[in-house]
Amino acid sequence: MELSDLFLGPLYLGILYAIAFAVRPAVTNKFTRPYFIPALTLKFIGAVSLGLIYQFYYGGGDTFNYLYHAKIIARAFSDSFSTGLKLLVDNGDSKDPAIFPYTIGMFWHQPHSTEYLVSRIAAALGLICFNNYTVIALMFTAISFSGLWALYMTMAKIRPHVYKELAWTIFYVPSMFFWGSGLLKDSLCIGALGWLFYAFYLGTIQKRALMKSLLIGFAAAYALYAIKVYILLCFLPSALLWIFNENNARIKNPTLRLLIKPVFFAIGGAIAFYAATNLTKGDDKYALDKIGERSKITADYLYETSLKQEGSGYYLGEQDGTLGGMLKLAPQAIGTSLFRPFIWEAHNPVMMLSALEAAFILLFTLRIFWRTGVFATLSIIGQTPVLLMSFIFALVFAASVGITSSNFGTLVRYKIPLIPFYLGALFILQSIVTDKVRVRRPLRQAATT
Repeated sequence: MELSDLFLGPLYLGILYAIAFAVRPAVTNKFTRPYFIPALTLKFIGAVSLGLIYQFYYGGGDTFNYLYHAKIIARAFSDSFSTGLKLLVDNGDSKDPAIFPYTIGMFWHQPHSTEYLVSRIAAALGLICFNNYTVIALMFTAISFSGLWALYMTMAKIRPHVYKELAWTIFYVPSMFFWGSGLLKDSLCIGALGWLFYAFYLGTIQKRALMKSLLIGFAAAYALYAIKVYILLCFLPSALLWIFNENNARIKNPTLRLLIKPVFFAIGGAIAFYAATNLTKGDDKYALDKIGERSKITADYLYETSLKQEGSGYYLGEQDGTLGGMLKLAPQAIGTSLFRPFIWEAHNPVMMLSALEAAFILLFTLRIFWRTGVFATLSIIGQTPVLLMSFIFALVFAASVGITSSNFGTLVRYKIPLIPFYLGALFILQSIVTDKVRVRRPLRQAATT
């Protein structure tokens, strides 16, 4: 961060707020409007705080590495517009001699590098703000917020009773407004996931604005595919199950509904398998036949690095490099992603916030199951398509990131896509249980009189 951040940051912040106030009437109602500007403000605070912590506490990190690459692309633009444009559209595999003097200084210029892609996005935004770190971070945050607001409005439409709790879940959880903001991959991914959820609901559940939902859904899915395809791989099966359950529930004939449900499951499974194998085709990092091996390599590396740096590593057990080995560790990984670090595992202030957050999620989960009962809770989840979708996505995602992270500092960032779905589903579940109790109470009183 530089002195220019003190001047350009407030200027562009004012512009972003002006845009926010202009669009607010179109994207809010009388219930959700009070949360719009405060939630955006908290995201902006998170973005600036993240930059300050990376600079003064960690002494650098990915967020400034993105800026470093973006500035190289900006320098190319100042030397030659055509050369800068070549760098901006380059996928990391160009051998053009014109860009060599610039790519030689880039450590992320590799074929299909997701880090280089994010750097190019930062560079494109930097063209309109003098490549200022704070402004680029605020723009990334605005993109993230747009998707999260779409997610919030969709969930609030599904269950209006809990719009306050959903706002807290999506915008006020520390991990969401800190790690989900600023110049990081996570900001773009959480925004894209929110838009994808919105597009699925609008197009396949409500069956409205099909072209709009198709365009938004394709753009969001492509963003996830290009940056973090594993988020898309975890979301698609649960989303397809959601669609089939919602449409199956609308079949009035119970016999036909029962007969057609296995067909829906078979079609959904086939689509999910086809998507998983083709989305990762040619990508050794996420190919299904190599995912166990890659998971072992990543987990071992992060754990060993954490031990060397006396960091916050965790160990789930020995991985054998197979998919079956990953499945054996899945229960521990889910528990770790959702409920750890424990308070006694936090060794710094940033990790303590994550520990308190995880403790709340654990207590809230136990409270729901204790008050409702395990089997009654599972029954309600099974009968409510959006709950089933949210929990399946959250648990599958928790398993995948929990197995590969092996470090709480990394895990805190990686797990943020599951937080709004898991906590949001818990609040929706609590609301449904409360409604059932309210209905039963008068019936019991009537029966005793």
